[in-house]
Amino acid sequence: MFFRQKRSGNRVYLQIVENQWVNGRSQQRVIATVGRLDKLQQSGQLEGLLESGAKFAEAALVLTAHREGRTPSVSHRRIGPALIFGRLWDELQLPQVIELLLAGRRFDLPMERILFLTVLHRLFDPGSDRSCLQVWKKGYEIPGTKEVELHQVYRAMAWLGEPLPNDQQTGATPFSPRCTKDVFEETLFARRRDLFSHLDLVFFDTTSIYFEGEGGDELGEFGHSKDHRPDRKQMIVGVVLDGEGRPLCCELWPGNVTDVKTLIPVVDRLRLRFQIRSICIVADRGMISKETIQQLQADERKVHFILGARLRNVKEIYEDVLSRAGRYREVRGPREKSTDPSPLKVKEVCVDERRYVVCLNVEQARKDRADREAIVASLREQLQRGEKSLVGNKGYRKYLSAQGPKFTIDEAKVKAEKRFDGKWVLQTDREDLTAEDVALQYKQLWTVEEMFRTVKTLLETRPVFHKCDETIRGHVFCSFLALLLRKELQDRLEAQGDKLEWAALLSDLEALQYTEVKSEGKRFLLRSDLEGTCAAVFRAVGVAIPPSVQRIEQKNPPAPPT
Repeated sequence: MFFRQKRSGNRVYLQIVENQWVNGRSQQRVIATVGRLDKLQQSGQLEGLLESGAKFAEAALVLTAHREGRTPSVSHRRIGPALIFGRLWDELQLPQVIELLLAGRRFDLPMERILFLTVLHRLFDPGSDRSCLQVWKKGYEIPGTKEVELHQVYRAMAWLGEPLPNDQQTGATPFSPRCTKDVFEETLFARRRDLFSHLDLVFFDTTSIYFEGEGGDELGEFGHSKDHRPDRKQMIVGVVLDGEGRPLCCELWPGNVTDVKTLIPVVDRLRLRFQIRSICIVADRGMISKETIQQLQADERKVHFILGARLRNVKEIYEDVLSRAGRYREVRGPREKSTDPSPLKVKEVCVDERRYVVCLNVEQARKDRADREAIVASLREQLQRGEKSLVGNKGYRKYLSAQGPKFTIDEAKVKAEKRFDGKWVLQTDREDLTAEDVALQYKQLWTVEEMFRTVKTLLETRPVFHKCDETIRGHVFCSFLALLLRKELQDRLEAQGDKLEWAALLSDLEALQYTEVKSEGKRFLLRSDLEGTCAAVFRAVGVAIPPSVQRIEQKNPPAPPT
């Protein structure tokens, strides 16, 4: 409804009108004619009418006053993060799992709220638990966390990483004991499992996280650093995802455990922990060795595998597999749009009953060729000028040949390198899958690697203030739970057809806030406007958008005057 001026001759009347939708068209209906506009204004009746109705439009008046700067702001609180991820936290039944695991334990701290706070912090501002409590939390509306203190967070982390009693260590890997967080993972899986749940396909990869300090009692060890920090002690984090890319469990080991030693213990542990009857492990080339494959195919395991193979380090690969003639079959053609999947061709090669799938990306092949030609051209120029300072560069060194004190371009190496352009090779025992299917299954591992880049971000915990293995394990496990929430939200967004940039999503949620204001002796909460992706995120999670204005009722109103 709205006011409308109606002219009749020389006079103007004020009417109250409403819009109606009749037979597919908008029609206006006059509810009442209030009177002549000039007389209403002269008599003050119009102002009285508006003031009388204003008490029924308190919210609109407060919003107007706030926009005009006539209401002082008391505080600002970000509300988006807790609303969205709090709903996902509840629907994944994480509070129930925590309550179940705490049965019989006499903790006098709000464990579930502490863990939710820590996980939310990982999602929005990865860092130490100290920074979470002392800096980050102050600007957010997170129910039940106002009184949480740092020593309570440390106790919660220690509980998650606490080793189980000796009679519950069955299935532990040689590198670490079974802990509370393992039971947490198993309980989560059991709650979402039904008669049709299966784990025929799992993805596994590892990364390393280095420490500024000692890194606990046993976790911090020197090893091959994927962060290129061999001077720092580190730990190894392994993550297992199911066939749909959902985080299943994480493994935490000392930093000197090599990738090739991790695959068999993880496979054995998966079968025992999650009662898996058949399993196909998909893993990167760092996991493969002849001994590993033999153990996977042993009668007591009979585990299927799709493993990346090392092109340049395995003689059978670069001499037999890559040189074998055969026509490639197209799986995906050239891109028509930049968002299309990369092109892919495959061919199958068998060597003494060992099955290989050679994959070719023609786009990557062109890039590899161009990069190599640029390196060789630059190297020729450097050598002609007699400058050998760049010879130590790995990209240059593999194309050089030493002849006494002099270096020359090794043309044979340059030619041999061409065979690897745009290619990768897979080894598998899956006879029930075509070469195309094997390649596509393995390409899902790249999704896992993308998740690992997320893990690396979520695990940016330096400097680490924890000094015990238990608290370090708990700290990292909260990052795993953050990964679980992220995957759940992304799946829901994709289900409704939204593909949103993660950084923009987080930024838009953080921009949603309540501002507390005072107006005529009363307090109100004013919600900011929804920005960017917020509406889609609220719709995907099924959370109602908070009202624009809420009045804060005083808990203890002043006593009436006597």
